[in-house]
Amino acid sequence: MALISCWRSWWLVMALIPVSEAAEPYAIHVGSRHHRSPAQALEAIARHRVSHPQQAIDVLVEPGDYLLEEPLVIDASHSGTAQAPIRWLATGNAKPVFSGGIQLHGFTVAPDGTWRCALPSNLTKFHQLWVNDQRATLARHPNQGFLLMKSVTEEPIDDKRSRQKVTMSPTDMQLLQNIAPLDLTSVQMLAYHKWDNTRRGMESLDANTGTLTTIGKPMKPWNRWDQHTGIIFTNFPAALDAPGEWYVDARRILHYRPRPGEVLDKAKVIAPRLSQLLIIKGTQEKRVSDISWRGFRFLHTGWKFPAQGFEPQQAAASIEAVIQADFCDRMTFESCEVAHSGLYGIWFRQQCHSNTVRACKLHDLGAGGLRSGTMELPATTAMTSSHQLFDNNIIQYTGQEFPCAAGVWIGHARDQTVSHNDIGHMPYTGISVGWRWGYERSEAKHNKILQNHIHHIGDGLLSDMGAVYTLGPSEGTIISGNHIHDVKSYKYGGWGLYNDEGSTGIVMENNLVHHTKSGSYHQHYGKENVLRNNILAFASEQQLQFTRAEAHTSFHITHNIILWERGPIHRGHGWKTGKFEASGNLYWRTDAADPGTLPHEKASRWADPMFKDPASGDWTLKAGSPAFSLGFKPWDFRKAGRYGDDIWKKSSQ
Repeated sequence: MALISCWRSWWLVMALIPVSEAAEPYAIHVGSRHHRSPAQALEAIARHRVSHPQQAIDVLVEPGDYLLEEPLVIDASHSGTAQAPIRWLATGNAKPVFSGGIQLHGFTVAPDGTWRCALPSNLTKFHQLWVNDQRATLARHPNQGFLLMKSVTEEPIDDKRSRQKVTMSPTDMQLLQNIAPLDLTSVQMLAYHKWDNTRRGMESLDANTGTLTTIGKPMKPWNRWDQHTGIIFTNFPAALDAPGEWYVDARRILHYRPRPGEVLDKAKVIAPRLSQLLIIKGTQEKRVSDISWRGFRFLHTGWKFPAQGFEPQQAAASIEAVIQADFCDRMTFESCEVAHSGLYGIWFRQQCHSNTVRACKLHDLGAGGLRSGTMELPATTAMTSSHQLFDNNIIQYTGQEFPCAAGVWIGHARDQTVSHNDIGHMPYTGISVGWRWGYERSEAKHNKILQNHIHHIGDGLLSDMGAVYTLGPSEGTIISGNHIHDVKSYKYGGWGLYNDEGSTGIVMENNLVHHTKSGSYHQHYGKENVLRNNILAFASEQQLQFTRAEAHTSFHITHNIILWERGPIHRGHGWKTGKFEASGNLYWRTDAADPGTLPHEKASRWADPMFKDPASGDWTLKAGSPAFSLGFKPWDFRKAGRYGDDIWKKSSQ
């Protein structure tokens, strides 16, 4: 009887276990040995889910290069569940490559040393190229930096278009003097103005007088082209004058100037055919969920210069991503790489919840790295993307096609966590949070920017940027534990922490910010923000900036250490007439110059904070520091950045 009772109990337990937990996952093998492609794996998933909806599926992908002819589109028929997930897993020692490119062959060496090949008939127009896993440069003038406009006039054509006439130095334009009028439409003009970029073709060009005209939308009154606007020209044969540059002529012959050390018979030259590789296409009625990708490389996708150009847009916010998702839950990308692209990396866009990107490397991207949320304000909070986790990733060398793109962009999205990432080497903002100018309703709430290493931002190309930038009401948002350094703008606005228009309810604490151009902190205008217990050091121009005074309390600045070498503490009209609280702060200029009184400060001091060795990266306070008596509380600044990275030895790289 006891034995029978035991067997009955066992069968009862087994009956209560879901099928997916009791059974082994169903395996789908992908690779040359199994004669199955990634697209065929999707078909197999859909078939198996019909008959076995409660069984987990493992898609086992062997190493190799998988050249996609079209993006992989995942919809509800490929979805998993929390009890029966779908796992895409790399097998073997090398990561499988999902590529949107095509390798070019048939190169010959011309007398001038350039490599040449005829393009295959199935390859349409492209504007990116990679040689031996390095991005080649579409022939450009000048080869480094940019030229400057001298003057710009504008005349309307109709309600939507205007003609801009640009005057430049004729000397700067001589390289363009032999461009035939019929070839002007293929020449690209890229303008750098404040925080934006504009890409256009040209209507007319007179190199001898240094004038050109272009047609597009009217210039924005708050960001017009002027004598500070930088400009480069690309995609014309005379600009093919430096190693690593390329150009395709009217006969569809590719010309490439090799870099030192590149050998023709060993070179791997790849041009993009696709712009996206993975589209997760859920709907409101049929969501996609519980799919993970581990150990894959998503490479070689392009962006094609459209005939109408690309009009200025903050953060290049309309540009799509290599991996793009709508209406999805609990998706995970882990130990993956997204690189060699003309777009953003990964974007969880419309009504996406609880998705994760962890331990991935996103680099050499046309726009930025990671995105969450929409530009459009959702109708309700329930329709807002939420709870994405971007953790322990490397996001570097972005903005290759769109310099104004952000490394991480959070639009109308809530409860995001961006933590322990290494974000650097990009022409614009590192992390951008919020998408509302002013105080009207925003859904960018309760976001957490925690313990990231954000460095080498700006490259001196654009202005008006921050390592961490906020925009609009963001109640509950926390920016804490980050290590920020080396922010360099072109003209104005290279800040560490930047509260822009309408920023509200944001707490910034325990951040180490140093060696910025325009200040460790700037608030344009906002409400009830908190800046406390931070180390703010060695900005080049001023340390703290406050631009617009308003009737409410703008911010509270308490218990911070402000250290610098020269110049003023403050800049901006807000300090004179604005409402704010400043107390318990410690100020010190290393030349010991007397700053006079500390305006509007309560219980603050002027004294040496006694850091151990900030020049070597040791920001630990010595015993007896006056900061302690003012209420400053030390934190472990070495925890910023990726897990296990020793940024203190390589932060200057």
